[in-house]
Amino acid sequence: MTTRPTIAVLNGPNLNLLGRREPALYGTATLADLEKLCDRTATELGYDLDFRQTNHEGTLVDHIHDVRDRARGIVINAAAYTHTSVAVRDALATVAAPVIEVHLTNIHTREPFRHVSYIAAVATGVVAGFGPAGYEYALRHVATLNSPEALDSPIEEQHDAHH
Repeated sequence: MTTRPTIAVLNGPNLNLLGRREPALYGTATLADLEKLCDRTATELGYDLDFRQTNHEGTLVDHIHDVRDRARGIVINAAAYTHTSVAVRDALATVAAPVIEVHLTNIHTREPFRHVSYIAAVATGVVAGFGPAGYEYALRHVATLNSPEALDSPIEEQHDAHH
C-alpha cells in the first residue's frame, strides 16, 4: 500500500468562530466548510490533509514542529499571530517544504497593524483576500511546487536558497 504525501493546513486564533465572527468581513463559511474544501482539494491533488486549528500560540508552534519533517508543504493562516508572533515565524523558518501564508481578507487594506506579517519573510508565498478560495489556491501551489518539473526548475532552486 502506497502512502500519499501530506499537506498540513494550520489555522490560528479565532478561526474556530468563522461563519459567526464578523460574517460581513470573513464570510459565512465555517471552519468545517474550509476543512471540507481543503480535503476535497488535497484528495484531488493526490495528497492527504492534516488540518488543525488552535487559539494558542505555543500549540501552533507545536503543530509546526509536528509536521515540519513529514508534510510536503504547510498552508498557514496564523490569523492575529501573523502580526505578533516571532515564535511562529521562527518555527516556520525551520520548515524545508513550501510554506504558504493565507488570509481570508486582504490584510493590506485593513488596519495598519495588519499590514505587517512576520511570516511573509519565511514563506514561499502569500495568498490574501480571496476568501475560502485562497486555501484552495495555496494547496494547488504547494502541489505545483512539489511536482517533478518544479523540483528541477531554477525558481525552486531560488526557493531553496531562500530557506
